[in-house]
Amino acid sequence: MAAFMFKTMMGNSMKNLGNNLGGGEKESTETADGKETAESKGMTREEFEEYQRQLVEEKIERDHAFAHKKAERATVRMHMRDKYRLPQNEKDDAQLQMVGGDVDLPEDLAKMVQEDEEEEEEQGFLMSMLPDFDINAVKTRAQGTFTEAKRVAEEKCSVM
Repeated sequence: MAAFMFKTMMGNSMKNLGNNLGGGEKESTETADGKETAESKGMTREEFEEYQRQLVEEKIERDHAFAHKKAERATVRMHMRDKYRLPQNEKDDAQLQMVGGDVDLPEDLAKMVQEDEEEEEEQGFLMSMLPDFDINAVKTRAQGTFTEAKRVAEEKCSVM
């Protein structure tokens, strides 16, 4: 039991210790092109093939998740460009096409967008309650009132 624990903890480093110190013959555990073999991993050929297949599947899954994240970011950028009326970028369209083209905004950002839209609707509702609101007419009337108040004050006050 102690030997098993020692071997699992130390791994192949003890085998190579003698080789690194110059003692013993050097074992070749890799092919001529530097790739790992089943013997270098201490596995049977079937186990090694299964291990290699799992590595490839994990890499594909990571690549897919990475592409999906890039597409989500592209969606966010496209949404911002739409909101602020900026020109679109072709790279963002290409990233969306790579993952299938249908990527939703992240949940927290979608919630923020919905809140912004509700605020804009409220502002639009308030402006619709004031039909025919002319800001220039209000400025002209205010200026006239100020001028009239100044004239009356000058008539009543001898200092002015």
